[in-house]
Amino acid sequence: MEEKKAKKKNESAEETEKLQAELAEAKKSADEFKDKWMRSVAEFDNYKKRNAKIWQDAFNEGIASVILKILVVGDTLDRALSLGLDEKTQAGLQGIKRKFDDTLISLEIEEINPVGEVFDPNIAEAVMQVEKGEDDKSDTVKQVFEKGYRLKDKIIRYAKVSVVK
Repeated sequence: MEEKKAKKKNESAEETEKLQAELAEAKKSADEFKDKWMRSVAEFDNYKKRNAKIWQDAFNEGIASVILKILVVGDTLDRALSLGLDEKTQAGLQGIKRKFDDTLISLEIEEINPVGEVFDPNIAEAVMQVEKGEDDKSDTVKQVFEKGYRLKDKIIRYAKVSVVK
């Protein structure tokens, strides 16, 4: 009888050991699957962020391309307003120019006007140098010939300026 009990105890210990080994293997497998799952979730999240940035950049490029083509209209309006036209024509052109500027603002287009600032080749293109006057500082922008524009952090058109020597 004691032999039977000892044999059962021995079998029970072996089965417990076997079950513990299976449990350890199952935990290890579950941890591996969890790790793979978490990596997949992180990779997919990164993919979504990358894809969203690509789409946003493409959208901004499209806006910049269109705006670049219609900036000529704004330049023409500015020139027309400087001609000294009759009062009604001047008022009409100012209204159109105001709507044009409001449209640029709504599209997050910012005008670059560096007059009086130190020349920065990252936002302006020097097309002319002028002699230094009494109140002028060297390497400052004296006059803007063509306004520059920026869409968020990207320059879509550099300002064309004259710089003090």
